[in-house]
Amino acid sequence: MKQTLNLLLKTFILGIFFQMLILPLSVGQSKTHQIDKLISQYNEYGQFNGSVLVTEKGKIIFKKGFGMANMEWDIPNRPDTKHRLGSITKQFTAMLIVQLAAEGKIDLHEPISTYLPDYPKPNGNKVTIHHLLTHSSGIPSYTSFPNFFKDISRDPYSPNEFVQIFADSTLQFAPGEKFIYNNSGYFLLGVIIEKITGKPYEVVLQEKIFNPLKMNNTGYDHHNVIMKNRASAYEKDGSFFINAPYLDMSIPYAAGSMYSTVEDLFLWDQALYTDQLLPKKYLDLIFTPYIEGFEQQYGYGWMIGKTPIGQTTDSLQVIAHGGGINGFHTLITRIPSEKSSIILLNNTGRAPLDEMTTAITGILYNKPYKFPKKSIAYSLLEVLLEKGIKSALLHYQEIKDSDTYGLIEDEMNRMGYHLLQKEKVKEAEVLFKLNVEAFPKSWNVYDSYAEVLMVQGKNDKAIKNYKKSIELNPANQNGKEMLKKLGVNSNEWVKK
Repeated sequence: MKQTLNLLLKTFILGIFFQMLILPLSVGQSKTHQIDKLISQYNEYGQFNGSVLVTEKGKIIFKKGFGMANMEWDIPNRPDTKHRLGSITKQFTAMLIVQLAAEGKIDLHEPISTYLPDYPKPNGNKVTIHHLLTHSSGIPSYTSFPNFFKDISRDPYSPNEFVQIFADSTLQFAPGEKFIYNNSGYFLLGVIIEKITGKPYEVVLQEKIFNPLKMNNTGYDHHNVIMKNRASAYEKDGSFFINAPYLDMSIPYAAGSMYSTVEDLFLWDQALYTDQLLPKKYLDLIFTPYIEGFEQQYGYGWMIGKTPIGQTTDSLQVIAHGGGINGFHTLITRIPSEKSSIILLNNTGRAPLDEMTTAITGILYNKPYKFPKKSIAYSLLEVLLEKGIKSALLHYQEIKDSDTYGLIEDEMNRMGYHLLQKEKVKEAEVLFKLNVEAFPKSWNVYDSYAEVLMVQGKNDKAIKNYKKSIELNPANQNGKEMLKKLGVNSNEWVKK
């Protein structure tokens, strides 16, 4: 009897031991399965097409490609697919600048005219390197110029030539006074890097970051270079995918011209926990919150703030940055307290990457999270085109509160412009108006609604909506230009 009890006890203890060994593995597999199921549904609904990598406590728990890297040849996305990064490039530009500061070659609080003596003095003597890094320079962003995509974005420029496009612009505000996200500032930082080092920006990137970290699948993208595993760029035209419009890669430059893979960005993420690229005191400068913006703080090339943990009131302190460039939408989110990260690279234009990140954090922390919903915008577009406005409005009432369908502001806006470009003006007005009603705190929905009203000659209503848009976003230059065309001086009424 005693021997039997001892045997049972030993068996029980061994069972507990093996359960302890198996439990972390089974939990890890469960999270992997949940992430796969989640992203698969986003892909099924046409909301995500790209590559994903998720880490937990410094270890990769999920990496996979979804959808097509090339739709013409049915080539699937993979973890080693190369995607254009857009503004994720900015964090690499910021790293180069701070490396130069650590080497004593640049003072972050010196004016830019110290390093670019030919830059127009009135602005060059006021704006510092720190202002450029934190989007607080007041220099207008060239991508917001009304003629940018039509007249500028397709032509090649040298960095010094392109600076002339915005160098004489009037400052939007006194340097350091506020935060307005700005591509011109990071373009200038690239020019300054070249001036100080005497080397092309992309060469400095390679020598000071990519080579040390063995980021062999990362670089400065050039349209004419034959590159293996490069994802093609797509955008939606209504409910169909089309090839994204051409953009000469000399234009985004140090503000957005890099390509990479989720695997290489994992190497970058992990290196930022070490002193491999910078001594800690200088690395801390990058992640110090300086300027408020987008309900977060901005450091040097990074947003610093909080993100929800799934569908809870809890939140996580994160360091993150997204990017958007013709046909690509990207987001890297780092959770320093856990050394965890979520990297999402999408090659079909806009995607709900913030929403996806929130759901993935829910999985990582065993909290409730939401699966994606079918698109109200695409469903409405289909009914509008097939059955007309009256049927579409009835359809909207039927699905707007459905658990199956969801309304995304950006999707509704894009479908509205799709209809406007097809000269279906009344149908476009329907979508823009519904978007205003659904998102009354968004400046962009009023701007878009005003545009379709203006096209129809409904100028009084257009003025009202442009004014509302500018009240919500005083930096809306397009709205101000449109008001001028309508005979209104925006400076007489804009709320200070």
